Amino acid sequence: MSNPVSSRGSEEKPLSGKVAFITGAARGQGRSHAVRLAADGADIIAVDICKQIDTVGYAMSTSDDLAQTVAEVEALGRRIIATEADVRDGAALRAAVAEGARELGGVDIVLANAGVAPGGGSGNEPEQSFRDIVEVNLFGVWNTVHAAAPLMIEQGRGGAIVLTSSTQGLTGRGGYGEAGLEGYCASKHGVVGLMRTFAYWLAPHNIRVNTVHPTGVNTPMVVNQALERHMADNPDLSAGMANLMPVPLIEASDVTEAIVWLVSDAGRYITGVTLPIDAGFAIK
Repeated sequence: MSNPVSSRGSEEKPLSGKVAFITGAARGQGRSHAVRLAADGADIIAVDICKQIDTVGYAMSTSDDLAQTVAEVEALGRRIIATEADVRDGAALRAAVAEGARELGGVDIVLANAGVAPGGGSGNEPEQSFRDIVEVNLFGVWNTVHAAAPLMIEQGRGGAIVLTSSTQGLTGRGGYGEAGLEGYCASKHGVVGLMRTFAYWLAPHNIRVNTVHPTGVNTPMVVNQALERHMADNPDLSAGMANLMPVPLIEASDVTEAIVWLVSDAGRYITGVTLPIDAGFAIK
């Protein structure tokens, strides 16, 4: 669905004139990022799958969730083009970016945020669970960047890309012999590898690439009955996932604040960095 809005505020804001392409934008961290960047003046190209993947043990986003993100961005007077698309579908992402860039005037910021976790474990489909998680979390990130980077290079005005990894992209305390969790950990490590090669590729074009590594975030991916049951049944896993600071979960806005800094002029010389937002998880 496409929802361009023409109104623009006259007040100059930190991201005025910028366009941000955000995947996984229907809810959680993605919605938080979209709304905050819009508040700072950016227009938004929003993508989300808005349907269930069978091996994911919690309820995924819906069309209504994406419509809510659209409403919140529009309420700030910004323009938004929202599309239901699977990040595993490169052609669909390229089409979404092309439409958004045409309507909004290019692409300056990319937030490859879309991702899944197994939730309540892999059940009876460990191989499929591993495959689905790696394809969304790693292949989906590759698709996202390759959908947008050629346009950013052609524009010649630089930009910033942030890939959402995890504390599981910096440590190994997330597998415990369970295929879905192993796939999550492996995929998030892989995102770091993509970031580093993208940083080399895009630096000559003044496009910066970094990763963020949140600990558990208070979103439906983490706060759901399936994962709560899985943690209760596996106390070693639950203990191993605790933060160093006495904070059980952080908020989506905590991740957003770090991303806003990375994509702003304040971070104009920061590239190739793995930035934890993790209450000390990685050093525990």
